[in-house]
Amino acid sequence: MSSSIQWASYAFVRLTLALVAGILTYLYIGETLLSWTGLVAAVVLLFGVAQLWASKQRGNTATDVAGLLAVVAVYAAGAALTQQATESRLENHVYRFGSRIEFYRGVVDDYTVVRPATYATTVRVSAVRVAGKWQSATGGIRVSIPRDSGVVAPLYGDVWLVRGAPAPSKAPLNPGEFDYRRYLQYHQVYHQQFLHPDQYRKLAVAPPNLLRAVAMRAARALDGVFRDYVKAKREYALASALVLGIKDDVDQQTKQAYANTGTTHIMAVSGLQVGLLFGVVTLGVSLLPGRRGAMFRLVSALLGVSVIWSYAFLTGLSASVLRAAVMFTFVIVAQASGRQTNMFNTLAVAAFCLLCYDPYLLCDVGFQLSFLAVISIVYLQPRIVACWDAKGYFLAKQQAWQAKHVQGLWKATSWIADKIWQATALSLAAQVATFPLGLYYFHQFPLSFLLSNLIAVPISSVAVYVGLGLLLLKGLVALVGLASPALASVLDLGPRMVGMLFEALIRWFNNYIFWIGHAMPGALISGVHVTAPQAWLIFAVILVLLAFLARRHLTWLALACGLMTVFVGSRVWAARRLAPDERLVFYSIPRRSVVGFWQGAAAHIVTVDSLPLNETERTYRIVPGTIERDAQQVRYYTGWRGSPVPAIQPDSSSVVLAVWRGVQMAFVSGRLDGARKPIPVEVVVLRRNAWVKPEALAAVFGSRPTIIFDSSCKSWYVEKLRPELQIAGWQVHDLTTQGAYVRQVVRPASGN
Repeated sequence: MSSSIQWASYAFVRLTLALVAGILTYLYIGETLLSWTGLVAAVVLLFGVAQLWASKQRGNTATDVAGLLAVVAVYAAGAALTQQATESRLENHVYRFGSRIEFYRGVVDDYTVVRPATYATTVRVSAVRVAGKWQSATGGIRVSIPRDSGVVAPLYGDVWLVRGAPAPSKAPLNPGEFDYRRYLQYHQVYHQQFLHPDQYRKLAVAPPNLLRAVAMRAARALDGVFRDYVKAKREYALASALVLGIKDDVDQQTKQAYANTGTTHIMAVSGLQVGLLFGVVTLGVSLLPGRRGAMFRLVSALLGVSVIWSYAFLTGLSASVLRAAVMFTFVIVAQASGRQTNMFNTLAVAAFCLLCYDPYLLCDVGFQLSFLAVISIVYLQPRIVACWDAKGYFLAKQQAWQAKHVQGLWKATSWIADKIWQATALSLAAQVATFPLGLYYFHQFPLSFLLSNLIAVPISSVAVYVGLGLLLLKGLVALVGLASPALASVLDLGPRMVGMLFEALIRWFNNYIFWIGHAMPGALISGVHVTAPQAWLIFAVILVLLAFLARRHLTWLALACGLMTVFVGSRVWAARRLAPDERLVFYSIPRRSVVGFWQGAAAHIVTVDSLPLNETERTYRIVPGTIERDAQQVRYYTGWRGSPVPAIQPDSSSVVLAVWRGVQMAFVSGRLDGARKPIPVEVVVLRRNAWVKPEALAAVFGSRPTIIFDSSCKSWYVEKLRPELQIAGWQVHDLTTQGAYVRQVVRPASGN
């Protein structure tokens, strides 16, 4: 056997892995280094020399050297591409102007997200006015505007003139909270701004991409068809999400039900819908006569690509659909080539091209889940199916002496069992690779995913076909209406009947999802905190176990056991480190006063304002921190009454004193006129714009405590009082702008 590196059949897999490594290198350490372009040029030059040398040499050493240099060149190119794609490095980025911006001009460059109280979208800046002079600029700003009467939702391509400077995106405000700032940065957006209706003006309409603008308008027009023909509100919202990817009207309860049962992918237009179209095209082509020859393969490939990209266009060219369309395009092209193709190589080519276009796609959760799921399905599904011959098992029950109807029953059962087993294998295969990411990103794993997907996916797949049929039929009726409105009104009965079937299908699988959630409430493993290194360890264990199953060598099993030991050890070490940890957390929740008393994995959360936390506040502000600490016991208290933390009101009714683990706190919500003697505390929390002056605070509490403005204080109040306190020598913390205030409790050696 040749001693050369046997990578020929996986050439693009190797190159894609090198590109990914280069992107990750820049994301983690590359920003501290100089330009990568020179390194790329040097390595490419070395590769050229090595390739020329290899062509004149005999043996494999020179070829291997040239191959390794090619990998290094792609690795450096990955880092360089990421560096070039990072807009914040540009000299005219909005970052460079800071708060000096008086006005800026920009264009709406994204979909508009409809929220209960606001519209949110992204504006790409083209120019800023600083010191009365306009100059070119670049950068993305995530803007929100109120959904007031008379306020029109922003549209892609709207050119705005905006007054005021945007603020840099905020870091997470509470422990464990979703890092929205980093999410925006991965999309080259570094600023946020809330705009009042009188703060911006629409100047013109100039879409950055005319094709995308037309596609987005087409998607909204098709959404109008679903709105007309699917009457029930929840079913209409799911119809639009299922076929068009528009999820503006999907309520939170529905989203949570799908997340809890592992079927969120049904609502996301991506690989499932594109794959269904790919399957229809493949089936249709297979039924055509004369299915041979290069010309037939070319025509079928063009047909498949046309259908997939037409669907991508009609769904507004969203990122998830584009990703799936590119993936299946490469699969179609590979099949049309007529050669023996390697599916892993085909997927690698698709990923390589997408990452060259936008290296930051690697940070997109959808990108990661899509490619991992498909790779896992390609590799594992045939192997899982081979574990049991479902069709043969039931056909073996068929005997010659049995009646014909009994033989027919066994034959039908074997066909059904085979389809169910293949669907089961597909679902299991997809979960194997995406399992670590589910724990890392979503902190949960639904054990009911198999039962949910076996029923919901087939019904939803039929619903997709029916939904597309409804759009096609409505389009035909609309064309007839151009010539004969009267005939079109008669023919409209067809779309209405299809719409009723579409609505019924959606209701069926939606009710099934909710039923699974209610019938199996304990099937959701939630609140799991996995760090990035631990997620990598889980991936490594899965890969090593797959290698063991393929090679049947005990060395792989021993390595898997070693990695599992490291994983378990990291969990135990984290738990032991957390056990003695005691801290106070003053949470940053808009218009609320909330403090947490943490001891190891247990906590008491007190809402000082005597109003219970709503589900949104608890889910997005408090729960992430509890997951991060693997909290076992978290109790919520409305007001101080009933909480284990002693609290009293001394001389003044506007002051509440509390003590926990030796840390004394004062919560001030009014004047300090009633205080008659000094009160030694370490933390003073000002609430509800408490009417206090620095000298009054010093007289009552001294100059030692830290002053905290909680989130119930107005911005004008903080801006007025904060400078006065800082000049007087106080340590000041504003929860609204600086996020939660965390105070570590240092207990004396004797305990407390």
